[in-house]
Amino acid sequence: MSPILLRPIREQFEHNRVIRLLQTRLRRRYLVGVNLEDEPEATGVRSGTGLVYPDLVLTSTTGARRLHGVVEVETAESVNHLEAMTEWVHFGKVRGAFYLYVPAGATDIALQLCEGYAVAVTEIWSYHAVGDQMRFTRTHRSARAASRAAAAAKRATKSAKQTSKRVPRGAGQRAGTSTPRNARSARRSRKTVKRPRKTAQPSAKTVSRTPRTAKRAAKTSVAKAASATKRTAKSAKRRTSSGGTTSSRARTAAAKSAS
Repeated sequence: MSPILLRPIREQFEHNRVIRLLQTRLRRRYLVGVNLEDEPEATGVRSGTGLVYPDLVLTSTTGARRLHGVVEVETAESVNHLEAMTEWVHFGKVRGAFYLYVPAGATDIALQLCEGYAVAVTEIWSYHAVGDQMRFTRTHRSARAASRAAAAAKRATKSAKQTSKRVPRGAGQRAGTSTPRNARSARRSRKTVKRPRKTAQPSAKTVSRTPRTAKRAAKTSVAKAASATKRTAKSAKRRTSSGGTTSSRARTAAAKSAS
C-alpha cells in the first residue's frame, strides 16, 4: 500500500488501469502476481528482514521459478520524497530487478529521487494515455542492466549464427543446392582459374616503324649471306693451295728416291 492516505479517484483509477495493462503485457514472459485492493491474496516479497508488497511481482517461468523482479506504478501525486523513502528504497533491495512506472512528466523527478536516496532502480518507464490506449516508454536503464542486455544480445546472435551454420548432410542435395563443402571447393576452383592476359596492341608509332625495321633486317641478312660466301671461297682457296704444295713435295721425294 502507498503511504499516501488519500489518492484522487481519477488517479486511483488510472493507477489500477496501468497495473492491469502491465499484467496482461508481462504475462507472456513471467508469472505475474498482483497486489491490488480487490485481490483476495497479496503477494509479498522479502526485502532485508521484512516483507514488501509491490504492485506487480514477476517470477520466471523457465527452469527454477525464481523472482525476476518487482514493478511499482506511481501517479503524479505519489512521486515524492515520502514514497521514495518508505517504498522505493525497500524495493531496490529485493533480489531481482526493480521497474518503476511514473507518468510522462515525472520521469526526471523520479530519477533525481532515486539518485538522492540511492535507490537501486533497474529501469524507469513513463506512461501516457493516447485516446483509449496507454503508451509505455523506457526513459532510464541502469549500467548493470544495460551490460546484461548487451551480453544477452551477443549470445543470441552467436547462437543464431551457429544454428544457421549447422546444415544436415544431404540436405543440400535434396533441395537441389550444393552442400557447404561443395560450395567451398567451387569457390576455390574459381579462384585458381587463370584469366588470359591481355596482349598489348601495337601503337600507331610502332606500326609506322615496321617497314623501316623490315628493310634493315633485309639488308643485314644480305650482308650476312655475302660475308658467309666470301668465307667459304677463302677456305676453298686455302684448301686447294695446301693440296698443290703437298703434291709437289711428293714429286720431289719420288725423284730423289729414283736417282
